[in-house]
Amino acid sequence: MTSFDFFQRFHFESLGIRGELVRLNKSWQQAKGETPYPPHIAARLGESLCAAVLLSGTIKFNGSLILQMQSSGPLRTLVAQATHLRTIRGLAHWSESDEASDLQQLCPDGRLVITIQNQDHEPYQGIVAIDEKTIAHSLERYFLQSEQLPTRLWLHADQECATGLFLQVLPGTDLTSDGWNRILHLTETITSSELMSLRSEELLFRLYHEEQVRLSEPEPVIFRCGCQRERIETVLVTLGPEEINETLEEQGAIEVHCDFCNRLYRFDRVDVAALFNEKTTLRHPGSSQH
Repeated sequence: MTSFDFFQRFHFESLGIRGELVRLNKSWQQAKGETPYPPHIAARLGESLCAAVLLSGTIKFNGSLILQMQSSGPLRTLVAQATHLRTIRGLAHWSESDEASDLQQLCPDGRLVITIQNQDHEPYQGIVAIDEKTIAHSLERYFLQSEQLPTRLWLHADQECATGLFLQVLPGTDLTSDGWNRILHLTETITSSELMSLRSEELLFRLYHEEQVRLSEPEPVIFRCGCQRERIETVLVTLGPEEINETLEEQGAIEVHCDFCNRLYRFDRVDVAALFNEKTTLRHPGSSQH
């Protein structure tokens, strides 16, 4: 098994087909954190994180690609983000339900939104209704509708590992040949166990040993949350001393929780006073000044 979380490209040079592999171990554990996700919710989040990494590898951009699902069903919200630096983060909000794994059951009347935030460019957004049973099938239909490019994904996630494989016909490829169908037929033989455990070279040899495949070097994938104490401090200063003072009067301290990494930021009276300056007057319970 590759010793680190990775994203890796491969190409069938004579067929005009590109592929990608992703495997998340440590970063997947960090993305879950201490959140007690039920197994069927965790699986959908892990699959979505893998899908975000795979999709981010199909385009050139400086920024982030976000997969977001919303519905009135058991899976109320899911967000998975991957950046061009191969960093990931994600979260899910759910309601109590049986352990249905069918995406349509989890997200009735839901929709899948793909947002690309590219530095110095307007955000791009694509939307597809969730009327497929899996995230992979929903994304395949999205590519067929928006890009007119035959695309297939294999995604799997459990509590220990999240992994995925992506295949897509390159633009301008002659689809009259049987290359695409042959590669799909071979890939359909893959098992989730192989996808989770085999090294990339072993996996591709197992599937395509009679094909000409060029494998690129793996790129590490890491978990990174965008929250920072400095950013929260900036927001607090923007709110102003009066509003901050009211919260301190009511709660004794200001606490900000990050849903992505479960980190809790706590600001007491001393912390808040330092945010403004020594001239800022903050009321203390039972006194006019602090």
